Amino acid sequence: MGKRPIRARDALADLPKTIHGGQAWKLGNVEDYSHNLNPFGPPEDINDIILSATDGIGHYPDDSCSELKSVISKEFGVDTEKIMIGSGSSDIIRNFPNTFFNPGDIVLLNRPSFAEYGQQCRIVGAKIKWNDLTEEDDFRIDPQAVTDAIDFGVRAVYICNPNNPTGRIEPREKIESIVKECSDAGVLVFLDETLLELVSDHDDISCVGLVDKYDNLVVAGSLTKSFAIPGIRIGFGFASDTITEQMEKVRMTWNVGQIEQNVAKVLIGERMDYVRKAADIMAKESAVMNKQLNDIGFPAGNVSDSFFYFNSLRPLGVRCAEFKEHMLRSNIMVRDCESFGTPFEWYVRYSVKDRERNDRFVAAVEKTLKELRH
Repeated sequence: MGKRPIRARDALADLPKTIHGGQAWKLGNVEDYSHNLNPFGPPEDINDIILSATDGIGHYPDDSCSELKSVISKEFGVDTEKIMIGSGSSDIIRNFPNTFFNPGDIVLLNRPSFAEYGQQCRIVGAKIKWNDLTEEDDFRIDPQAVTDAIDFGVRAVYICNPNNPTGRIEPREKIESIVKECSDAGVLVFLDETLLELVSDHDDISCVGLVDKYDNLVVAGSLTKSFAIPGIRIGFGFASDTITEQMEKVRMTWNVGQIEQNVAKVLIGERMDYVRKAADIMAKESAVMNKQLNDIGFPAGNVSDSFFYFNSLRPLGVRCAEFKEHMLRSNIMVRDCESFGTPFEWYVRYSVKDRERNDRFVAAVEKTLKELRH
């Protein structure tokens, strides 16, 4: 009798790893426009903040993150009992399906959107119903599609605001109408606002305060993008007491180290003005950059809702893989959106930075356009 092969769960069969941007650091002297981090980097004294955060590393970290939750509660106006802490927002994204989905449950995901939602749903055996966002609809969410999905029997609806990779922002009123309809039907809503802090009018858009009103809503955030510290894993989530209590059951013990907790307390408690200043600057520079790109014949379209762009290269007759290679010759990396599926091999995502770097980006695009025409 032969030895039986070791097999993983059926849900993992043919499940590829997700693909993410932000890889330019591996190439040396390349300016990374493929990620959507705060372009001004971490605060200048981040090293001092990290060094001062080492107090308490001689014992296990506070598993409840009680002090950090108090700081977040004060900043966001949500009770500590409704706050979860994660190792980046990806931790919250992973815990959500592990808490609420059974194999065979159906979830509604927009396409294109952040790949980790679908990945974590598939890992637990959930089935995905896709809501395709189209260029004809300016990649906006159609509330009727959500209504149809509810009638289809979905367990949860995912929304990313601003959506990654499209950069589109849905207004609070629209999000709340979806949350309310889902609440009436007993459907969960996972709302990812990880990128929203870098939008200048985010206070008028954020739905964090709605967790006091709706018991079916989870809102995720993190410090990764807003403070440009992806190497320090700090995320958080907001939800009703009931949801928070259940999600705590699947959270890995000591998932956030003491250094991360201490760094987060300083950044959230004392440095959010740093993020707001960056958001205001990028909003102004986005309009300038957008006009420059359109003026040289690049199909940038309208000024982005957010601080990054998602443009089709079909008018240029070139797929993004080729465009990306040309841009790398100028030491600039953009995001090839092919990993988001068909037809997004034609689309490029790039972010907004400061005036000097944006001018270099526009010059590289102009050079690339000339190369493509010859």
